[in-house]
Order: sequence, then C-alpha cells, then structure tokens
Amino acid sequence: MLRKTALSWVESRMTGKTDITDIPSEIIARRLLKQAEWCEKLDSMLYSRLLREAAADVRGLGVCWAVLQGHHADPPGSALALRFLGAVHRLVLEGKSSQLAACYPSMGGDAGCDELWPRFQRFVGEHEIELSHLVHLPVQTNEVSRCAALLGGFLAVSQRTGLPLRLLEMGASAGLLLRWDYYRYDEGSEGWGDPASPVHISGAFEGSWPRFNSAVKVVERCGCDNFPIHPTTEEGKFTLQSYVWPDQVKRFHQLAAAMEVARQVPAQVDKANAADWIETMLDVESKNAATVVYHSIVWQYLSPDERARIQRAIESAAQSARPDRPLAWLRFEPGERHAEVRLKCWPGGDDQLLAQSGFHGTPVKWLGSKNC
Repeated sequence: MLRKTALSWVESRMTGKTDITDIPSEIIARRLLKQAEWCEKLDSMLYSRLLREAAADVRGLGVCWAVLQGHHADPPGSALALRFLGAVHRLVLEGKSSQLAACYPSMGGDAGCDELWPRFQRFVGEHEIELSHLVHLPVQTNEVSRCAALLGGFLAVSQRTGLPLRLLEMGASAGLLLRWDYYRYDEGSEGWGDPASPVHISGAFEGSWPRFNSAVKVVERCGCDNFPIHPTTEEGKFTLQSYVWPDQVKRFHQLAAAMEVARQVPAQVDKANAADWIETMLDVESKNAATVVYHSIVWQYLSPDERARIQRAIESAAQSARPDRPLAWLRFEPGERHAEVRLKCWPGGDDQLLAQSGFHGTPVKWLGSKNC
C-alpha cells in the first residue's frame, strides 16, 4: 500500500513538468544525504554510512520510506534524519536487536561491522510501526560539551557585573546545561570548577580560553522545554542516550557523568512553550542578580512567531535593566560554518561574538569578551 501510494503520487505528476526535487521521497532522501555529510564531518562514519544507504532505500520506496513517508513537509530544521536514527538507536538501547547492537559501539559493538546495512534494514522493517511513532519525537541532544563554549559567557557576565547569576534556559531538555557550574573544565595547567566533579571537560579550547580567575554563584536555575526529560529516570536515560551518536563513545561517558550530577543538583525544567515561558519569567523582577537567558541549538526549532515573541520579551525586559539587575542573552547557535557563541548584555546592549565551536560543543575557538 505504501509503495502504491508513493507511485501513484509520482504518476499523477508525470503529466506535468514536475522537478524531481518536488517528489516527497526525493525531498526526504536529500535531507538524509545532507545529514550524512555533516555526520562524516563530525566524525561519525557509522551514521554517515547508514544515512547514505537509507537515502537509497527511500528512493527505492523501501522500508525506510515506509517509516519516513509523509515527513517531506516537516520543517528542514526539525532534523528528520537524526530523529529517525535516534528512534532506531532507542530500540537498540532497549535491547530489541542483538544483531544491530553488535554494530553499535554504544552497545559494545563494532562500527566497522560488514553487515551493518543489512542488519539495519531488516531491523527497520521489523519495527516499522514503533519507529513510525518514535520518529515524530523531537531531537533531544542535551550536549554537555557545549558547556565549555558557554562557560566564557557565564564567566564574562559574572566578572563584569560582580553579581550572582539567575539562569533561564530555553529548550533545556533534561537541564544538564543548567548544571554547568558543577562540572570541571581543564585547560593546560589551569582549571575552573570542582576537581572532584564526575564531569571533566578537558582540552576543549584551541589556543586561548576565558579567564578562569573568578568564582560564580548561581542563585536560581530554571529551564523550559516542550518535552522535558527527567534525567534520573530510566525513560529519561534512554531518551538522552538515543540521540547520542552510537560511535561517539566519549559522549556517552560524559552524558552518564552528567546524569550522575543531575541526581545531586536540583534544576527545575518546566513543560512549556519557550515564548510563553520566557515572557512570564522575565516579568519577575530579580534584584541583586544578573539574569542570563540562554539556549543552545534551539533557535532553528522555533517558529518565526515564537522567535519574534522571545526577542520582544527580552528587549522589553532590557529596558528595565539596571546595574543591580542586569540582563544577558547568551546564545549557542549555528553560524555559516561553525556554531557561534554570542552574548548581549544590558544596560549597554552590545552584541559580542565570544567564540566559534563545533556543533557538539568542541573544539572551541575563544575570541574574547568585552565589558557587558
């Protein structure tokens, strides 16, 4: 039935001069191939191989197409390819395929497995219904290494204002980045944070790094997400692990360490739309603390209307910023070729490019900061 539906759509358009790029299966295949290129650049040959094969399968109206059909109209920024691979990974982590697990390093397997694609293809066919439901869920990459790139922004606000921080994170997922001050960062002979922390982020910076000569006090840590994850539960653990690329084992170890910290350090993550939430949170006056609104790889998932509302809320709150209640907007979002870390502070309103980094948070090229 799936093949017949797809073929009928194609046949109905053949009488016109439809460009092949308008065909649903071709739209999806090209999105998979685009992500395959990024996975290769970001050192995941496992996912690069699978996505290239999956794109061919979609073009042939195979089992991957059966799961992904209908998603050609999804927003390009909704990461369909990673949602699909994350859905498969989720089931593998739950122990539903020892054959595919043998090819996933996250399960102790070998990423160079010769039977990778046949095993993957067979698994997708066997779990089509489950995967069709899971692929609707958004990507939840609560990437701990991004804290290294954000660290300089937090330190800059603290150093320039001399005030404790009130943290407000949009798209906080499980809130692991809300606990950034409980992690240890090491560069050369210098370091910041508790040396006894389970989370150690070392060698994240290329060349220079922020000044590590100040302590930071956090007086409030809150976040929001449309689908918040509870990192201390089994369900939360599987969800977070599923979106970590299986052949990047170091990220798995770091995630496990961050979940250990989460069990010790409370952080409130509300189930809420980002625009609604930030409007409410910024309406609360906070004296003798610097409010830091921040987000990482979130902007692309928001609608134009949500983005506009968030900007209006921040700009409105900025009008009331004073030296005893400053406001900062810290962003880790895609630039042209790298992720960019930008910081805007009020009073003042200067927008600074603090750093460029990899999309998973490292390596970080620190560019420096001016006064907030």
